[in-house]
Amino acid sequence: MLYQTILLQQSGAAMQQLIMILLIIVIFYFFMIRPQMKKAKQEREFKQGVQKGDKIVTIGGVHGRIIEVAETTFLVEIDSNVKVRIEKTAISAEASKQFSKKEDK
Repeated sequence: MLYQTILLQQSGAAMQQLIMILLIIVIFYFFMIRPQMKKAKQEREFKQGVQKGDKIVTIGGVHGRIIEVAETTFLVEIDSNVKVRIEKTAISAEASKQFSKKEDK
């Protein structure tokens, strides 16, 4: 009888530990992994949706207007007759959205 009680207590403790581990995994997913995936998806969609004439900001802080779109690069005019070819991955989606909002006002 005592032996069965000890086994039930041990299995209950093991079950509690398993539940706690699963709970921690779920919390990490919803508070760290999922938001990161959502942000990456938004950034990817922004970069794919950028068109000729859009105003952008690079991750280095260079402001400009897109004048040509290629498969993996953009040709950006940063000043009168000053053009720079940059990779699509070099655009900061968040900064570009803020920049375009300021320009609209």
